[in-house]
Amino acid sequence: MELRQLVTFRMVAATLSFSRTAQSLNYVQSSVTAQIQTLEEELGVRLFDRLGKRIALTDAGKRFLPYVEKILDLSEEAREAVTDDDVPSGSLTISAPETLCIYRLPALLRLFRDRFPQVKVIFKPSPYEDLRRSVSDGVVDVAFVIDGPQRSTALMVEQLVSEPLLILVAPDHELAQLPSIQAQDLDGESFLLTEAGCSYRVFFERALNEEGVHPTTHLEFTSVEAIKQCVMASMGVAFLPEVTVAQEIAQGRLVALNWPEHNFHVHTQILWHKEKWLSPALNAFLTVTRECMYKPTAIHTHA
Repeated sequence: MELRQLVTFRMVAATLSFSRTAQSLNYVQSSVTAQIQTLEEELGVRLFDRLGKRIALTDAGKRFLPYVEKILDLSEEAREAVTDDDVPSGSLTISAPETLCIYRLPALLRLFRDRFPQVKVIFKPSPYEDLRRSVSDGVVDVAFVIDGPQRSTALMVEQLVSEPLLILVAPDHELAQLPSIQAQDLDGESFLLTEAGCSYRVFFERALNEEGVHPTTHLEFTSVEAIKQCVMASMGVAFLPEVTVAQEIAQGRLVALNWPEHNFHVHTQILWHKEKWLSPALNAFLTVTRECMYKPTAIHTHA
């Protein structure tokens, strides 16, 4: 097995596309196909199922991927060991949900690029439910999540920023006129929520269920921006992190409701595999992340 074949395999496993892999690695597509076929012949197993125009990892491919990640990590570690440790280089692959992509990461990525221009940062936005698996499988080096306390036997978890969560309406909504609300005030309202599985949506729905509140309509969105626009158009009630709506609240385009019995908040957190080699580039990224996102709490590990 050649390292270039393993790099190609890892990229195909991440993109599930020979054409996108070719573009990312600057190969012609036939070269990607040939490398994967050679690797499969050497191993004596199929690593990918060809399903028409789509491909998917076989069970053998899924078992092979963590070993490929370890081999490539060791290769990078060996390279770093004989080069200038004072100048982080190489590449990092990071992932995060839309909320953090828009509202937390731009300043961090700009600062990191300015300080460490020799490190190539590859960013892969992902839905929440895929983030932990991407880190566990080695598809990404680090992931950011916005959630309650996380527990993992395989991942390092570090809390960074407390994220208050707000119940939001348009200024002309009748609830916006109340100094505070009770559970019964929300009963029968139309709710505009993020997709199923979103951590803070789960918190909100649990609180509603505990109070016996039942929405009349339930609209689900994959975009925080779409939710905000619909709420400002008086289509219903939303529940979003404060960081996503601070500007609209300051401009008077959204109003946060006061529900005294409930104080919702989660944390922005960073995850990486606890067996991951902390290369100079990864160490530098963690350091800049902590600096940019305030003082973190202790790192949590669970055996």
